[in-house]
Amino acid sequence: MTNVLRPGISVVVPCYNNARYLGEALDAIWGQTLPPAEVIVVDDGSTDHSADVAQSHRPRVTYVYQENSGSGSARNRGVSLAQGEFLTFLDADDRWEADKLERQFAALQASPDVDAVFAHARHFISPDVADEPAVQRLMIPAEPIAAYSASTLLVRRAALARVGAFDASLSVGEFIDWYARAVEAGLHMRMLPEVLVWRRIHGANSTLRQRQQRADYARVLKAALDRRRTSQPGSEPGV
Repeated sequence: MTNVLRPGISVVVPCYNNARYLGEALDAIWGQTLPPAEVIVVDDGSTDHSADVAQSHRPRVTYVYQENSGSGSARNRGVSLAQGEFLTFLDADDRWEADKLERQFAALQASPDVDAVFAHARHFISPDVADEPAVQRLMIPAEPIAAYSASTLLVRRAALARVGAFDASLSVGEFIDWYARAVEAGLHMRMLPEVLVWRRIHGANSTLRQRQQRADYARVLKAALDRRRTSQPGSEPGV
């Protein structure tokens, strides 16, 4: 695809103890055929060398630190600092195809009524942990999937504001909660057919999901059902 003038795209990278992968994520951002206007790394209380990796990319990267509060809080912090008209996120252990931003921005420009664009993703086991027995037992999709996730999203700032902030009380599932609210808010969202994101699977992220996902996902589902129930004509809150 041909390059166009760089738009006001802000990339927020939430990071918690991802020093091993953060550099690769940042290289994927700055290797875009349509580079962003700014990149903000929000260090969510890392105890490894994530800060060193992020700060080694200055001045192209803005680095901010906060006490560990979860990925939802880190995303919110990044959004509050971002200046761009368009917002996107890349988890520090994932990576993008080089034309991710260009293709998604073109889709938004072609359809002014579209609020947000997603893309397909492919999962892969991180080579540095591929030999670990716990990782080898994981079941990951063999084919690309239509991924409604933060790392595949490009959204207009005004549309993000309509939906509201990420739920910082959730350990996992904060994006599922945001997406449910986006649907309820009537956002016009499009899924691109291309694989534009690579989702890294490694020991830390899989262990976290196994331990915490059931309770938090149940909270997300209940909240969505409660909102739907109270929004129906003739319903009373709490019924």
